[in-house]
Amino acid sequence: MSKQDNCPLCAADGGALIWRGEKLRVIRAAEAGFPGFYRVVWNAHVAEFSDLSAADRSLCMEAVTVVERVLREQLAPTKINLAALGNMVAHLHWHVIARYEWDSHFPAAVWAPALRERDLAREADLAQKLPQVDIALQQALNRWAA
Repeated sequence: MSKQDNCPLCAADGGALIWRGEKLRVIRAAEAGFPGFYRVVWNAHVAEFSDLSAADRSLCMEAVTVVERVLREQLAPTKINLAALGNMVAHLHWHVIARYEWDSHFPAAVWAPALRERDLAREADLAQKLPQVDIALQQALNRWAA
């Protein structure tokens, strides 16, 4: 479980770094149309969740839970989507995505074809809230990690 030169999540944070702990980090992803898109990224190069010890699996899912709770409290989404696919980047990371009934793909996955036009005004309103969300995430993750 070390870094790999050809892995984008070993080479860089993978988005706007919100919080970093010894074993994992939380980033805000730049995914067009989905401003409330965050990732929990395991710091060491691990391809599969089952590669982690039981304690590390628990630690990882607790971090995902903290991020989910903060997004629910701060953004009041219609739904939170969780995913750990790893098909494009074989480095363990969890997607934690605030979803809204008005988003271009809802209720389908963010990777599915769009069902409607993007609502740029609502996306912009949501994006304005993200600095406060990031602070709330930092505070919650610091409390959790303490």
